[in-house]
Amino acid sequence: MTDNKGKKALAVGIAFVAFTSQFGGGFASGNQIMRYFVDFGAWALVLPILSQGLLALFFRYGLKYAYRNKLYDYRSFSDSFYGKYSIVFSNLFELVYVLLVLSATSAAFATGGSVLRRLLGIPYMLCTLAVGVFIFAVATYGTKIVRRFALAISLLIITGLIAVLVPCIISRWDTITENIVSMAGGRMPVSSERTGAFAPALVSAVVYFSFELSTIGLMYQHIKPCTNERQIDRAAVYMFIINSAATLLTVVGLCAIVYMPELIDSETSRLVDIPMMLLAGQDGSAVALETVISLLIFLGVFSTGVNLISGMVARCVNGICRHEEENSPKRRRWRFLSAAFFTLAALVAAQTGIGNIVQGGYAILAIASLITVVIPFAVHMTVHFVKKK
Repeated sequence: MTDNKGKKALAVGIAFVAFTSQFGGGFASGNQIMRYFVDFGAWALVLPILSQGLLALFFRYGLKYAYRNKLYDYRSFSDSFYGKYSIVFSNLFELVYVLLVLSATSAAFATGGSVLRRLLGIPYMLCTLAVGVFIFAVATYGTKIVRRFALAISLLIITGLIAVLVPCIISRWDTITENIVSMAGGRMPVSSERTGAFAPALVSAVVYFSFELSTIGLMYQHIKPCTNERQIDRAAVYMFIINSAATLLTVVGLCAIVYMPELIDSETSRLVDIPMMLLAGQDGSAVALETVISLLIFLGVFSTGVNLISGMVARCVNGICRHEEENSPKRRRWRFLSAAFFTLAALVAAQTGIGNIVQGGYAILAIASLITVVIPFAVHMTVHFVKKK
């Protein structure tokens, strides 16, 4: 019984690592969900399920392949998975993962810095530096600590999401339903330049899935303790349920503010950095909700940064110290150095601001991920399915 509980707990832990990798600063702020779903109209109530379903399916396939072949970092996985094409695709994915660390982790830092500057009035660079120091500290301690961190952070994030969004949804339900009907009728959010057509909304959902799939590179290290493939199956199911529920809850909440002029930043004429703050400001307990949202953003910042950088650390340490014992001094030294280097690189990139990162970095990342991950995975899965037939 105890062993069975341990296996289930590991599956839950893997699912929560995937959840915290997706729930970063961009997600917690509402910026990411607005850009990729809500700005496309009423389709936002359906297409997140497609994105999360595809993500869980592809994660399940990749993690099972890694488990069967004992591949515990993204470079080892790539060299095996791409076979005779690995000289091209392994190196391309290496570039994709570096881009992922620089864009997604930078977006997390940028959001955290934005919130701290708003709350405390201290310089933006100092804010992002404080976030980076914490991420670096956790990322250097290895996958078991990262998994425990993800579990604890996930529970806090889910509790916070419910605390913020459920009261707002209940209190503004009439406005939400009215706005959804308006979007379905073709009236788009004030932050949108779309028409409400299905095809662009579908493309955006696939783009979202594509760049989130690139985070699979940080997941391989976490299947090392697995003892059977059923744990990975369970993890994929948990992943789909948790991620879909969190995304849809956020979409419904944001539907309350889609026609508010304040959704557009008067200085930049673009979507505001933190739409969730605008949502909280419409409730009677605005100050309390804004505090919870700030906490959610920080939790998202930490979780995304820790997960992504720990994936890079695993790749570097396994590549350099392949024949060293798990806790050897050489491994510890390289964990420290690689975590420091990539944290610093992401901090430098964060100085461009969250809007530029989400619009620019993620768009490039989605295209790169489509070429190096989505298409090769789809081909590999199809060939595997045909061979089983």
